[in-house]
Amino acid sequence: MTTATGTYTPKPGAAPLPRMIAAQAALETRMLLRNGEQLLLTVVIPTLLLVLFSTVDIVDTGSGRSVDFLAPGVLALAVMSTAFTGQAIATGFERRYGVLKRLASSPLPRWGLMTAKTASVLVTEILQVILLTAIALALGWSPHGNPLAVLLLLALGTAAFSGLGLLMAGTLKAEATLAAANLVFLLLLVGGGVIVPLDRFGGAQGVLSLLPISALSGGLRDVLADGAGTPWRDLAVLAVWAVLGLGAAGRFFRWE
Repeated sequence: MTTATGTYTPKPGAAPLPRMIAAQAALETRMLLRNGEQLLLTVVIPTLLLVLFSTVDIVDTGSGRSVDFLAPGVLALAVMSTAFTGQAIATGFERRYGVLKRLASSPLPRWGLMTAKTASVLVTEILQVILLTAIALALGWSPHGNPLAVLLLLALGTAAFSGLGLLMAGTLKAEATLAAANLVFLLLLVGGGVIVPLDRFGGAQGVLSLLPISALSGGLRDVLADGAGTPWRDLAVLAVWAVLGLGAAGRFFRWE
């Protein structure tokens, strides 16, 4: 009597691409949420600015309640802090320590890695928007306007800031990226219409309005505070920044 011996042939191979991207996006999100410095930048600072300037009369935000002016600007700031500043710093140090080089040699293609990073940014932004909206509503904010226009502004703003953040992270040294990203964050916080209305800057208003943070905060304010229709000019400004930033990042990004 003979016993048949089974033949087991291993079938090594990568997981399906959507599963790899989802797993990497989940990892990126967990790393971001565990990073205390990034949480300070992306959650704590926008929340403190919203509460402080809405309850204490420090800056003249014009007629109407301060929270109606501030809430759209702080939402724009949250997008910038996550998609630009946080992503630039994190990616810059991943590049320095060789993490990106190792990931680039994995079965996950480079564009899949960037897709996972973008998905992580979007998840974080959703959490930010929910939190800041709840706080603003508690402070008396009464938003109105077209939700589709808001989503378009947030999507294009995310694309614009992501491109600029990846461009910085992929071309500068990590320490330079850390300094430059934080400096740009502070400059745009002051001069991007987030806390201080752009008309307070006199002749520089026209130039400042072309910045991505100004277009995003101004567009959100037009829709959510004034009930305006689709802000095509602000969407166009963000689209131009998105094309330029993502195109330059794709062209000049160095993985090592």
